[in-house]
Amino acid sequence: MPARSSLVALALLAAAPALAADPRFAAEPVSSAGWIVTVRATVGTAPAFEGSDKMSVFGFPSLSVRRAGTPVRFSAPDDGVSIALYETPGFAIGPVARYRAGRYTGHDRRLQGLDDVRWAIEPGLFVELWPTDFARFRAEIRRGFHGHQGFVGTLGLDYVQRARGFTISFGPRAELGDARFARDVYDVTPAEAVLNPFVTPYRAEGGLTSIGAAAAVTYDWTPQISTTVFAGYKRLVGSAAENPVTENLGSRNQLNLGLRLSYSFGVDW
Repeated sequence: MPARSSLVALALLAAAPALAADPRFAAEPVSSAGWIVTVRATVGTAPAFEGSDKMSVFGFPSLSVRRAGTPVRFSAPDDGVSIALYETPGFAIGPVARYRAGRYTGHDRRLQGLDDVRWAIEPGLFVELWPTDFARFRAEIRRGFHGHQGFVGTLGLDYVQRARGFTISFGPRAELGDARFARDVYDVTPAEAVLNPFVTPYRAEGGLTSIGAAAAVTYDWTPQISTTVFAGYKRLVGSAAENPVTENLGSRNQLNLGLRLSYSFGVDW
C-alpha cells in the first residue's frame, strides 16, 4: 500500500468529527422506483500476468440490481461478484464468481516456448462476518474452469469507516490454491524448459500463494454518483513465487491501482 494513500486515509479519519452509525451500510439513494440499478466502470493498471514485472492497463463494466429500500452493504473493490442468499447485519453467505486472467506468449516475448495458461472462471461460495460494526472478515472458496481445474481461496479483513460522504477501507489479504491449481498454473514441464532458455523444469505444490493488503476510498458526490480509488499489493509466496517464470522473468511483488465510477438509478419492472 503506498505511503501517500495511508496518510490520506488517516487524515480523513482524523478530520471527521462524526462517523456513520453503521459503516456496514451506505445511505439509500433517493428513488421512488421498485428497483435500483447501479452501473460501474472500472479502469486501472495491474501486472500483465501473475508474477510479471510488467504492468498492463485493464478496464471493464459491471452492474448490480437491488430492490429499492434495501440497504447497500459495503463491498471492497477486490471482492468477487457475489449475491447474498442469506444475510443479517453481521453475516452473509451466497454464491460468488471471479475471472482469473491468463498468461500468454503475447504478454512477454520471453515466454516463447511455454504453454499458455488460459483465463479461468471461478464460481464458488463466500461467507462474510462483521465481528464489530467497523471490521469485516470475508472468505471465498472457488473452483476453476477453463484455465485451471483446481480449488482456490481468498481471505480478507477490512477496517471500514464512513465520514461526510467518504467510505474508507483497508486491510490484509491472503490467497491459497490446491495442488491441482498449482500444477495447472505454475508447473514447467521438461519439454517447455527445452524450448525456453530462461526456465528449468518445475513441479508446483499447493498452499498459500500470496499475502498482501488492499485499500480503497469512495466518495459519494450525490446519492446516485460515486467514485472509488483503490490500490492493492501482494507478495507471492510458495509455488507462486518459486516457479522459474516468476523467479527468472518476473517479480514476487505485485501492485494494482484503479478507479471506479458508479451511477445508480431507479427503474420500475
